[in-house]
Amino acid sequence: MKEGKYTSIFVSIAVILDVAGLILFFVGIFAPLSFWDFFVLSGPLLIFMSTFFWIFWYMGNIKVSDEELNLTKHDIL
Repeated sequence: MKEGKYTSIFVSIAVILDVAGLILFFVGIFAPLSFWDFFVLSGPLLIFMSTFFWIFWYMGNIKVSDEELNLTKHDIL
């Protein structure tokens, strides 16, 4: 498999969710709407959901050397 193939997908989804969450949050704060609480609460929820994609992006960028991957059974126990 190509190294880092899905990491760009994870980081783009995370950034999109962060931007959308900030926009919703600021709309809820500054716009004179009667249902402002929907925006104020859904914005941080989107930012929290983006945390999972940031974790997947980070895990996809972890480099493991060949020596660590080729452990024999007696090295593990």
